[in-house]
Amino acid sequence: QVQLVESGGGLVQAGGSLRLSCAAPGRTFSNYRMGWFRQSPGKERDFVAAINWSGDNTNYADSVKGRFTISTDNAKNTVYLQMNSLKPEDTAVYYCSAARPGRSYDTWGQGTQVTVSS
Repeated sequence: QVQLVESGGGLVQAGGSLRLSCAAPGRTFSNYRMGWFRQSPGKERDFVAAINWSGDNTNYADSVKGRFTISTDNAKNTVYLQMNSLKPEDTAVYYCSAARPGRSYDTWGQGTQVTVSS
């Protein structure tokens, strides 16, 4: 099973930007679909964005469209989530996840905290 490691979270003011990274040390994401999800205290884990490994198919939650961009770097086996125009309601633990072809997301990272102050 692929192990995922997220990084890049932190504290930022509203309107600021952060870039999250998700890596699989020593493994490849070939043929996987990669997703970012987030979870706030007391809430369910919500979908944020997803991408296929070739990078030509993406989708986003309505709440982040136009502000967040998901991308891949095949050479580095890394998936990124560029987050711009951050809002306090974006505050959450962000998780990277992987799905094999025809399967649901079943591999998760440990999460990285994003806090947006007003």
